[in-house]
Amino acid sequence: MRIVGGELRGRTVRAVPGRSTRPTADRVRQSLFDALGQRCDGLRVLDLYAGTGALAFEALSRGALHATLVEQDATAVRVVRRNAEELGVAERCTVLQREVSRALAALPGPYDLVFSDPPYALRAAQPTLDLLAARELVAPGGRVVLERDRREPRPQAPAGFEIGDERHYGDTLVLVVHRR
Repeated sequence: MRIVGGELRGRTVRAVPGRSTRPTADRVRQSLFDALGQRCDGLRVLDLYAGTGALAFEALSRGALHATLVEQDATAVRVVRRNAEELGVAERCTVLQREVSRALAALPGPYDLVFSDPPYALRAAQPTLDLLAARELVAPGGRVVLERDRREPRPQAPAGFEIGDERHYGDTLVLVVHRR
């Protein structure tokens, strides 16, 4: 995997050994940032189910101010930290080894851009979106990017949010939800 845009474009992101993570493909990340806008200048980013950290690192490469990465798997957390060091962005990252719902209960927020790419078996799109809204972790005008399996029910927007763009990539659906 490589960073596909910004100042770190072309730099390699290490994968997590084994099959415990499903990294977002380079072409999906490129298309996603085409939809979001190429620049992320000054944004505070939250990357849930971070895996390798590729989505957060992509945002940092495009000018994000800071990224908080949440990942439960200890091996993945080690890879995220190593990737951050090798990319030279460790000082702009906070990496938390926690289960997502527990992390969301304690994070201060708000965040301008939130990525949520859970393991498909969790069917976590709706519960994650609901918890982000209940805890007011998304800044006004902020966006939540939900990756989910095409067979998972489409989440409903909580009060104060609206469903925006939806893109299909094989079995993956990417939904962008905006906070008003």
